[in-house]
Amino acid sequence: MDVATLVRTLVGVVVLMVVTLGVLIATRSPHPWAPLLAILRGLVQLALLSVILSGVITDPRWVALALLVMFGVAVSVSARRLGGRARLGPVGVAMGAGVLVALGVVFATGSLDLTARYALAIGGIVIGNAMSIATISGRRLLELADDGWDEIEGWFALGATPREATRRIARDAVYGALIPTVDQTKTTGLVTLPGAFVGAIFGGVSPLEAGRFQIVVLAAIMCAGAITAAVLVAFLRPLRMRPVRPR
Repeated sequence: MDVATLVRTLVGVVVLMVVTLGVLIATRSPHPWAPLLAILRGLVQLALLSVILSGVITDPRWVALALLVMFGVAVSVSARRLGGRARLGPVGVAMGAGVLVALGVVFATGSLDLTARYALAIGGIVIGNAMSIATISGRRLLELADDGWDEIEGWFALGATPREATRRIARDAVYGALIPTVDQTKTTGLVTLPGAFVGAIFGGVSPLEAGRFQIVVLAAIMCAGAITAAVLVAFLRPLRMRPVRPR
């Protein structure tokens, strides 16, 4: 990459962030600086990752360590969104179950070869999406429980068990968490061109092979997301005490 290209890229990113910040400030949205800080953090992390991956991507041991670090950070981020350290266990178990089952199926069936390169590529994608789905499902459940607490207490008064009293909000939380993934999958190739697909083509892979890789990725994301949301909601379903709405 030459200097001119790098400069143009940075200028484009800065302009996009200025527009984003302006819109959020103009609409008085809370935490307007959060997207800008996220981009700055992402820039630093991607720069470090680019340097590290040059030596990591061919060594299975380093790939495994990289995936563990990714997973740990993802669990921490999602747990913080759901209330802090108390959520680390449920989030870790839920995401771990989803990611392990999805990747296990992918490599056990031979959909993708179990190589360091493929493990790092699909592992990072699945972990990232499982993190987002964990956050959405957890927040959705706690918000629904808070908003509908009168209904839940009504069920308790009728003698319903906690599981029966929260069955509807649990289903709604899981469904709501998967909506973005389902919509993105349904519109793949029509509305969106997934990064894995485009990146594979830019890397010299044939469109057919890139499409094969992408559909495996999408199926793995869906599987990991469904398991993550279902397990996390089962952990977080309120019993007798009103849950604390996440901030």
